[in-house]
Amino acid sequence: MSRLEAKKPSLCKSEPLTSERVRATLSVLKGIITSCYGPSGRLKQLHNSLGGSVCTTSQSSALLANLSVTHPILKILTTSVQNHVSCFSDCGLFTAILCCNLIENVQRLDLTPTTVIKLNKQLLSLCTSYLKSEVCGCRIPVDFSSTQTLLCLVCSILTSKPACMLTRKEIDHISTLILRAFLLTIPENTEDHIILGRSIIVPLKGQRVLDSTVLPGILIEMSEVQLRKILPIKKSDSLKVALFCVSLSGDLSDTGEGTVVVNYGVSLENAVLDPLLNLGRQLVSDHIDLVLCQKVIHPSLKQLLSMHRVIAIDRVGVALMEPLSKVTGTQPIGSLSSISPSSYGSVKDWSTAKFGSKWFFHLIPNEATVCSLLLCNRNDTVWDELKLTCQTALHVLQLTIKEPCVLLGGGCTETHLAAYIRHKTFNDPESILKDGGCTQTELRLITEAFCSALESLTGSLEHDGGEILTDMKYGHFWSVQADSPSVANWPDLLSKCGCGLHSSREELSWSFLRSARQPFAPQPCYPREAPGSADSLTLDCFTAKLSGLQVAVETANLILDLSYVIEDKN
Repeated sequence: MSRLEAKKPSLCKSEPLTSERVRATLSVLKGIITSCYGPSGRLKQLHNSLGGSVCTTSQSSALLANLSVTHPILKILTTSVQNHVSCFSDCGLFTAILCCNLIENVQRLDLTPTTVIKLNKQLLSLCTSYLKSEVCGCRIPVDFSSTQTLLCLVCSILTSKPACMLTRKEIDHISTLILRAFLLTIPENTEDHIILGRSIIVPLKGQRVLDSTVLPGILIEMSEVQLRKILPIKKSDSLKVALFCVSLSGDLSDTGEGTVVVNYGVSLENAVLDPLLNLGRQLVSDHIDLVLCQKVIHPSLKQLLSMHRVIAIDRVGVALMEPLSKVTGTQPIGSLSSISPSSYGSVKDWSTAKFGSKWFFHLIPNEATVCSLLLCNRNDTVWDELKLTCQTALHVLQLTIKEPCVLLGGGCTETHLAAYIRHKTFNDPESILKDGGCTQTELRLITEAFCSALESLTGSLEHDGGEILTDMKYGHFWSVQADSPSVANWPDLLSKCGCGLHSSREELSWSFLRSARQPFAPQPCYPREAPGSADSLTLDCFTAKLSGLQVAVETANLILDLSYVIEDKN
């Protein structure tokens, strides 16, 4: 078929970052993301003007998923951040803001992209080496004999999500539940490799947040009428379970456009029902106590099983099949033909539970590596945000098991890191320039741009016009209110640093964050001999923040290296 119109030539634009339109668009995106950052971040409401659902959030995963961007450079940035969040769940806003800051700062410098990229890589290597080293002053080892550090980490995540609309009491309650749910997924008997279980978040909207709870095992929502029909089973040992992922309704598979040929005199109903009843008799003879089916169970088969005091529950859904497989210790049965005895699993017991207006069938496992987090909140909007936050916190705890350390939060790691980089490049530039190709002047310029990007990121935590300071001993982040006097006794105005580790009553001196100051070596921040001092700290996930730092620098380098953007207009 011939084309209705001539093919249009591709649109080729050179040096895309020199375009004012691109810079303005990037600045708008940065403004949106920056205003969401931190515990006092402003909420964003995303919706389509034609109608549909409305998303109210300050989280990067929800924000970027609902934000439509068209320019290729913005797509590179948002896609990089989304890929990071899909792997680590946390530090998405950190990554996006740092990337924007790096691009913005470097554009003011009269340096070639090659030089910028090379030195950015060197400074990134310096950061990662320091953060991974034993002498790192902003990294805290996690002691798993105590839950305090882990609890602080979860509280920090919940506090940084204002759209959850939680009070301090509610934050403490949900943090405790998340940590308890996570601990229930860790098997009691472990060898070399730990295989974690799973936490299932069960929705209960319209209830108080403080009504949320955690139960070992699985909750299957059912009507009160269905539950009352289930006869109790009295057994001293565990209950034998058959788990089916195939339909037990007797329906025929889709024949497409074909036809089904039935011999004369054959009852189609009996032909379908007989195999199901034979299956039911086999389950009874195998002493099965509980039949769980992902899809529908035929009423006749249900009646047969009920007559023999076998509990039959259908329509459990595909989402619960994997957790049910873990709880029962068996793989789902996908055939109606002869079933091997090894295909059956077991559970410890079952019970009924009522929360709010909902009734549940509670399956209690032999070993609790699967649990149900019954999550309550006042309405759909805040519940969706709280669910996303709980998923993030659970994932962060899993990452912390793999890498048992955390970073100081509240902006202190970023300001401490900036102070370390300035000191290192000022006192030992030869170690960074040993490969040649760059001058000390270029290193000084890029170092200032890099450190300024980190410090501007911490400045994004302040949304009410307050002043940002840093102390000249530890390099931590401090904030004062907007209406504070310009000449003041800082200890009287300051309380604690961003992470909460240091008090203004210590012998410290402060400087405005963006003011010129002599590079200094920040001292180690965390008293390793007193792990109890970790009470009520603001903490960040080490793995997620380290990855976010790498993604931000690498994405900025990629965008800075773009010479042409070629668009197909057809």
